[in-house]
Amino acid sequence: MIISVSRRTDIPAFFTDWFMKRIDEQYCTMVNPFNRNQVSWISLKPQDVEAVVFWTKNARPLMPHLEKLKQMGYNFYFQYTVNGYGSLLEPNVPAVDECIDTFIELAATIGPDKVIWRYDPIILSNKTDIAYHKDRFSYILGRLHQATQRVMISIVDDYRKATINFKRLRQNKIEVSLIKDAAEVGDLVRFIADASQASNLEVFSCAESFDLKSNGVKAGKCIDDELIGRLFGVETASNKDKSQREECGCVISKDIGHYDTCLHGCAYCYAGTLTSGQANIVQHQKASPSMLGVYNAESKVEKVTVAKKHKKKEKSGMAIDSLF
Repeated sequence: MIISVSRRTDIPAFFTDWFMKRIDEQYCTMVNPFNRNQVSWISLKPQDVEAVVFWTKNARPLMPHLEKLKQMGYNFYFQYTVNGYGSLLEPNVPAVDECIDTFIELAATIGPDKVIWRYDPIILSNKTDIAYHKDRFSYILGRLHQATQRVMISIVDDYRKATINFKRLRQNKIEVSLIKDAAEVGDLVRFIADASQASNLEVFSCAESFDLKSNGVKAGKCIDDELIGRLFGVETASNKDKSQREECGCVISKDIGHYDTCLHGCAYCYAGTLTSGQANIVQHQKASPSMLGVYNAESKVEKVTVAKKHKKKEKSGMAIDSLF
C-alpha cells in the first residue's frame, strides 16, 4: 500500500506530531470524507507500506524525523510546492526564499531525486499575468535546479471552494482568469518546458485536462509507481486510482489526511478554506488515531471482524472497513 500524506491537507507543516505518533503506534484511522459513518483502520507498519508520498509547502517541522523514518524502513519522497505567490494568494505560506532554503536543505538530506518541485497551480490574473509567471518561475528555477530533478505544473481549475475564494479576491481588485483553451497558456508552458529542460529537469503536468505535449510537457503521475520502482526497487500496483479525477494519472494510494484542516489559507485551494481550517483545528488531538476527533481503536479487532462479516454494518454509529 502507498500512503499519501496528504492531498487533503499539509500534514508535514501542521500535523507532524500527530503523524509521528501514528508512526510510533503503526496505524491510524481515517474517516471517509464522503461518509462520516465509515471509518477505516490503516496499517502503518513498515512492512505494509510500499512508500509514503508527502505533499507540502513547508517540510521544516517534519525534517528532524526523516532519519527515524528511514531507519524504520520507510520509503518516501516529497511533492513540494514552491510557487512564490506571497501573501497575495498564499497568506500563511513562508516567504519564497524561506521555502526555497528549506527545499534545498531537504534535497541535501534525502537526495534531489526524492524532492519534486510543484509549480502548481498556475494562476493567471491581472496581478499574475504571463510575464509575472515567467519571472517567478525563472527565479525559483535558478535557485532550485540543483535540488530537484523534475517539476510538476498545472493550470488552475474551477473548483467550487477555489471559485468562492476567487470571488473574494475581487474585493482586492484581483481578477482571476479561468483558462478555457491550452492556446491561452501555450507561450508560458513552452517557456517553462524550455527553461526546465535547459536546467536538466523533467517537466510533467498534474491532472491536466489540456494536452500540453506539443509544448514539451508530458502527462505525469504524482503518486508514481514507476518513480517508486526506480527510487526504492519496489514493485507497486500500476492501477490508476479511480477515486481521482479522470485526468489524474496517479496509481492507487491511501490518503490519511482530512479536508478543511489546512492553515495556509491559499486562495486557490480545492481542499478547504482558512476559515474552515481554523474552525476544525479545535477537533484535532495529537494522541488521537484520527486527525479530527477521537476514534477509539482499542477494540479495532472486534470492529474489523464485524465489518468483514457484515460488510458495512453499523457499530456505535461507525461502519469500519479493514485496510490492512
